[in-house]
Amino acid sequence: MKSRAFCVALGAALLASASQAQVSIDMSRVTCAEYLAMPAVQSATFSAWMSGWFNQKTGYVFVDLDAYAKNVANVKSWCASNPNDTVMAGLQRATAR
Repeated sequence: MKSRAFCVALGAALLASASQAQVSIDMSRVTCAEYLAMPAVQSATFSAWMSGWFNQKTGYVFVDLDAYAKNVANVKSWCASNPNDTVMAGLQRATAR
């Protein structure tokens, strides 16, 4: 009986903390300054999402982790020079033909 109560309490605590951890971000409005100021974990998640969006838009279907790391470094470098622009605008300019 005690172990059941413990499991229920633990489950409730985990559900409560998980529901508070969710964050919504409008990816099209994130400025370069905001991107560069993100904590490492959030920046990594944002970078991965943007990479997926960019690759889908251009039809690129391969995974190249070295190219990914290079692209993230290039975007961060560009953002350092353009802090008021959105990351999405920079990527759209980079893919414009």
